[in-house]
Amino acid sequence: MNETQPNPPLGPTIIPRSEHNISRANISESALKVLYRLKNAGYAAFLVGGGVRDLLLDLHPKDFDVVTDAHPEQIRELFRNSRLIGRRFRLAHVRYGRDIVEVATFRAGVADADDDERSHSDEGRILRDNVYGSIEEDAWRRDFTINALYYNIADFSVWDYTSGMTDVRERKLRLIGDPVTRYREDPVRMLRAVRFAAKLGFTIGKESAAPIGELGGLLRDVPAARLFDEALKLFQHGHAVRSFELLADYDLLRYLFPAADALLHEESADRVRSFIVEGLASTDRRIAEDKPVTPMFLFAVLLWPAIERFAERLQREQGINEYEALSEAGSHVLASQQARIALPKRFSVPMREILMMQRRFNNRRGARAARVLQHTRFRAAYDFLLLRGEAGDVDAELCQWWTEVQRLSPSEQREAFGIKRRRRANSGRGRRSRARPNDAAR
Repeated sequence: MNETQPNPPLGPTIIPRSEHNISRANISESALKVLYRLKNAGYAAFLVGGGVRDLLLDLHPKDFDVVTDAHPEQIRELFRNSRLIGRRFRLAHVRYGRDIVEVATFRAGVADADDDERSHSDEGRILRDNVYGSIEEDAWRRDFTINALYYNIADFSVWDYTSGMTDVRERKLRLIGDPVTRYREDPVRMLRAVRFAAKLGFTIGKESAAPIGELGGLLRDVPAARLFDEALKLFQHGHAVRSFELLADYDLLRYLFPAADALLHEESADRVRSFIVEGLASTDRRIAEDKPVTPMFLFAVLLWPAIERFAERLQREQGINEYEALSEAGSHVLASQQARIALPKRFSVPMREILMMQRRFNNRRGARAARVLQHTRFRAAYDFLLLRGEAGDVDAELCQWWTEVQRLSPSEQREAFGIKRRRRANSGRGRRSRARPNDAAR
């Protein structure tokens, strides 16, 4: 089957309830409330997008998006617990406690060139799109066929305009329409293709994959803040390793993490790749175990090889000490990275702290070394040290020492760090009493 379909068929293929596996028992109560209120008010009401796709794949979606023929103002009037958001895409958020159901109006596929409600950049990127239309037009303006399936609350059927059900069965990711045009409309679709392929274990169709190498540079025009959100979706949802591999395969990594990508084309590429993959695999395992993850650790994994390499260069060429070199290298690499992905300070500052602490782990003698255990970032820095040990970046003995010292009693820790217990001065002897300030200064 040809991936692009410039002449859409008339009407949808309707899959009745008896021929698909979607059950209302697996749809959130909040989404059902929205669907039924729209239906009872005389409006069309459908689930669409990832929620429908994941239900068909027997997954457990957390978010459910609703589409309707009601306009935003009508939705706002119907739901007092809603608010209208967005300029680029006008839609409503309906809130039930902590749950938010996104409700959008069917959008038109085409509009007059001078329509005030639709605009594009010179490169073809959509800047605003608030032209409303029919469900069929809405289907053909969506990005991937597997995201253009509609679950109808009126009779529990699934409406398919783009052969999305076939692609779900064949586990294929296929863009709707001309891939070049669709990527130019929104370059982030290239990252979405990678993310869905990684998350679902799908393959990207040949025609949909072909332009990615040529059009990847369009990602330079995407705001750095938006790329931060996309990076979290790629790397913090349990499929980080596969996302990394696909980004590298499609030559998109250089637009997100240019410093890491550059190292993957040098002689030490295998060592760098091994370290990053091990770090991302650790993140995937934590998510599988329902443990928290943070962008601080993720970015540390992806930036550390470049920071370490640059620090070694500074030491070699400028003769500065190890700690100063690491600090300067961290500032340089992070500044360059911020131009591509805007890492907020609440993550960048602690990330730098745990990276700087890596050099402090090399010193195991004295009170200054002992104070590392009390540092607010010790646990994250220690976890990063263990990751470096697993990747062969540091001696396993160093990791084992810092593991064991945490289990010791305070007195045993002082002994391990070589801290001698200070003798209490005899207040009756002036000479010893006068010596105490110097001892304390040391």
